[in-house]
Amino acid sequence: MECRVLSIQSHVVRGYVGNKSASFPLQVLGFEVDSINSVQFSNHTGYSHWKGQVLTADELHVLYEGIKLNNVHQYDYVLTGYTRDTSFLEMVVDIIQELKRANPNLVYVCDPVLGDHGSMYVPQNLHPVYKNKVVPVADIITPNQFEAELLTGKKISTEKDAVEVMDLLHGMGPDTVVITSSDLPSRLGDQFLVSLGSQRTVHPDGSRSTQRVRMDVPKTACEKTFSVMHHLELRMVQSKADIEDPAIVMEATIIS
Repeated sequence: MECRVLSIQSHVVRGYVGNKSASFPLQVLGFEVDSINSVQFSNHTGYSHWKGQVLTADELHVLYEGIKLNNVHQYDYVLTGYTRDTSFLEMVVDIIQELKRANPNLVYVCDPVLGDHGSMYVPQNLHPVYKNKVVPVADIITPNQFEAELLTGKKISTEKDAVEVMDLLHGMGPDTVVITSSDLPSRLGDQFLVSLGSQRTVHPDGSRSTQRVRMDVPKTACEKTFSVMHHLELRMVQSKADIEDPAIVMEATIIS
C-alpha cells in the first residue's frame, strides 16, 4: 500500500538540509514524497553569506490549490521544517487542518526549526506562531533542547527537567515528543549525544499512559558538519544500504 508524504521544508543549492536531506531517505524506505520548498537558498543560513527566495503564503496556497484541482492531495503524513515567514506558517496550519479533516488518520510531524545552541536562526516572530498554532495541531514534534526550552519556557539541566519539558509539550498537543539532541551528559562518554523521547497513549477506556525513553546516540551514527557559526547541517547519507539496513543500532533506556 502506498504511503504518501507531503514535505514542506527548505531547499538549498549547496549542502543537505530540509527537503534535500529528508526526501531521499524517505523514498529509499518506500515512501512517496511530494515536496514543497519553503525557501530556496544558496546554502543554509549558518554560513557567513546566503542568498535566495522565501515562498510566500500566497505562493504556497497556489501550489496547494493546483494539487487539489487534480485531486492528488491525499496524504498519510505531513512533515514540516524550516521557514522564515509567519503568514506562510499560518497557511501551513490551514492546509494541515484541511488534510486532517479529509483523513483523520493523517500524522503531522513537526520539526519546529527555531534555533540551536542558545540563539535563534529564524525571525523571532515565528516563535509565537509555532507555540500557539503549529504545535497544537502536531502529532509528533522533534525539537532540539533549545527549541524545547523556547516553546515551554523551561530550562533543561537534568533528565528530570527534560521529562517535565516533554510533559509540557504533550500538554500543548503532540502525543509523541522527541528531543533530538541535548546538552545532558551521556553515561557512555563524550562521544555520545543524549536524545529523549516520550509517547503518550490514549487507551480504549479513555485512560492515558506515557512512556519515556533516553537514547545515547553515537556521534558517528550521523555524519555532521558545523559551519563557522556552529549551526548544524545534516549531510546526505551516501550509501542506500546504510538507510535500508543501518550498521549502527541504538538501544533506548526506559526512564519512566
